[in-house]
Amino acid sequence: MSNRLPVFYQKKPCYDIVYSHNFEALEKELEMLQVSKRNVCIVTDSSVKEIYANEVSALFSKNALSCSVFDFPSGEQSKTLDTVKSLYEFLIEKKFNRKDLLVALGGGVVGDLTGFVAATFLRGIDFIQIPTTLLSQVDSSIGGKTGVDFDQYKNMVGAFKMPLLVYINLSTLKTLSDRQYFSGMAEVMKSALIKDASFYEWIISNLYEIDDRDSKTLEEMVFRTDQIKKRVVENDPEEQGERALLNFGHTIGHAIEKYKNFELSHGECVALGCVAASFLSMKRELLSQDEYYEIRDMFVPFQLPISIDAIDPQEILSLTKKDKKMGPNGIKFILLKKIGKAIIDHTVTDEELLEAINEIFYNTEELKND
Repeated sequence: MSNRLPVFYQKKPCYDIVYSHNFEALEKELEMLQVSKRNVCIVTDSSVKEIYANEVSALFSKNALSCSVFDFPSGEQSKTLDTVKSLYEFLIEKKFNRKDLLVALGGGVVGDLTGFVAATFLRGIDFIQIPTTLLSQVDSSIGGKTGVDFDQYKNMVGAFKMPLLVYINLSTLKTLSDRQYFSGMAEVMKSALIKDASFYEWIISNLYEIDDRDSKTLEEMVFRTDQIKKRVVENDPEEQGERALLNFGHTIGHAIEKYKNFELSHGECVALGCVAASFLSMKRELLSQDEYYEIRDMFVPFQLPISIDAIDPQEILSLTKKDKKMGPNGIKFILLKKIGKAIIDHTVTDEELLEAINEIFYNTEELKND
């Protein structure tokens, strides 16, 4: 496995994704980024701060002009403009300028919020990503999408801002809870389903190693998932076309996430959305029935849900219409033409969406009546 994956933007090198099993190689990367001439602010959440902030800030303190740490309560509820405002105030008080550097140390919430501040503070300053969750290592840290939620509408306020570097310490995956770890598997599965059938088969063949978080298996899994996203992002950095394929499972998933007030993890909601979208693909005779059931059941070994109770299908349908992926011709929905190949569809009807939502709806009241 290569320890460096260059990402290109408009056919020019944009940033590297660097892989390691510790933070030791980060020091060399800091020299290349000339942090000795920069003030650094490490942005993290309360959970990650306890585990990694001291080690990472010590590295930056040794190499940078100065290093400070800004943290906020962990969880999606902190991914708001209020937290952005607090970080703006912190940077102003610390006299940060355009030549300084932000560091996103944590999962997707930390990365998205830090990137948005980097895109907007003083009309843009540099930042790097140090993702510590599986979901952020295989998805949110890569591609330059940043943003925060607005009135609980997911990522409704955002900007494109490429990092200078993504540094992936794979050993951080060993400290995650099972729920956090397996949440990331929804994005791994999504990537294989939309772009790489052989990778999908590899996941099936390595279920036990993935479950055990075997180091070599994690290396290959994260690297291959990142390769998929790298190719898509390079072809369509600002989501004018192909990049929308990465939203497979997200339209219904985001609606469930909001309906449940973020009580479910992002990965759990994406898994449900992937099942619903795969069901629609089967109903349109793009996938066989056997392929659909295999895809659905593949989420189970990763402790991800394939059905959900206590929802209102009509309300979930309504929430899909408020998704940021709505266009003038209706919702932009991603279907599977076959395993390993996704397509963008603008013709999915409300009736089809409702049928897909009902497919994942585990109606406990009906079962009681039966």
